[in-house]
Amino acid sequence: MKESDHISISPLSGPQVRKGIRIPTVQIRPNRGLFHLDLHSLWKYRELLGFLVWRDAKVRYKQAVIGAGWAVFQPLISMLLFTAIFSFLAKLPSDGIPYPLFAYAGLLPWNFIAQATSRSGTSLVGESHLISKVYFPRLIIPLAAASTPAVDLVCALVMMVPLMLWFGMTPGWQILLFPVFALLALFAALAVSLWFSALHVRFRDVGHIIPFFIQFWMFASPVVYPVSLIPEKWRTLYSLNPVVGVVEGFRWTLLGQQAPALGTILPSICIVLVLLVSGVVYFKRMERTFADVI
Repeated sequence: MKESDHISISPLSGPQVRKGIRIPTVQIRPNRGLFHLDLHSLWKYRELLGFLVWRDAKVRYKQAVIGAGWAVFQPLISMLLFTAIFSFLAKLPSDGIPYPLFAYAGLLPWNFIAQATSRSGTSLVGESHLISKVYFPRLIIPLAAASTPAVDLVCALVMMVPLMLWFGMTPGWQILLFPVFALLALFAALAVSLWFSALHVRFRDVGHIIPFFIQFWMFASPVVYPVSLIPEKWRTLYSLNPVVGVVEGFRWTLLGQQAPALGTILPSICIVLVLLVSGVVYFKRMERTFADVI
């Protein structure tokens, strides 16, 4: 019987009744049906999810000299480097937005997605000592790993305020939709990570593939260049990249510029939903073998 099969507790009679006391027993039954995913168990183990997020966030900067300041320092240095290379040297356009703001607004969601994918994609193997010893919904591990970089995102957002004041820009009503695109960024990272994390348990080569994938993914996304550089006939296909809708949404909500076209946002949202649902199904199907293989 596999370790991730459904667990239920029920009282038994007969030989299991001792001194008038019914002794409960744990029965392990396999899940039935393709979409019997038992997602409600995530709520039951929500305290474990919160603990794992808190633990990872604490350990990340535990012995760092500037602590959480790295969450601001990294995108700031990247923004200055991209401005020097892609704005001053390559003369890339930025759709009328000062390039430092354009780059920083794109780096905010990208850094979150890149960190979440990198950490979550290998999280199951990293937590093998937990998986092999105790039962809990395994989906909690990649979910916690993907959620932890949200702390860095919040810290990095603070730097956005002085940058916007320096360039004389203020957000409009669109800022109210920022949490929607932040949630979409989490879903995009989790959708990809669920596939990677499940595959990484069986094929350790995935751990070597993820860094190359993330590097390619960045230059296939509008982080350092605008979507307007993509020819119109290829734009819908290009927007199937989940990061496209997220980055365009961040820039729109933070900088208050022209709203991105639906043809850019909708394909990204659709592909995120498809990857997320299929990733959850595949993860839950593979879950029963994790403890045996890992």
